[in-house]
Amino acid sequence: MTTTCEHVAELGSDPAPTTPEGCEDCLAAGGRWVHLRLCLGCGKVACCDSSPAKHASKHFADEGHPVIRSFEPGESWRWCFVDNTLV
Repeated sequence: MTTTCEHVAELGSDPAPTTPEGCEDCLAAGGRWVHLRLCLGCGKVACCDSSPAKHASKHFADEGHPVIRSFEPGESWRWCFVDNTLV
């Protein structure tokens, strides 16, 4: 179920991805990912929770940026970590 949260209402346009070629942290460490996410707070590209390193969740824990969106072709869904919901 899709809902609206206050965190999405605070967002502007999507930021430019920092590393459009893949997960910033996995690229730096030589890691691998399953799916990619884009932080809508700063543009960091990070891997999903199905990936070994779970960098998108770690980025939220470290930086507190609440909303990500899928960075997969053809997908546009958004997730709010704070509200634990699709938005």
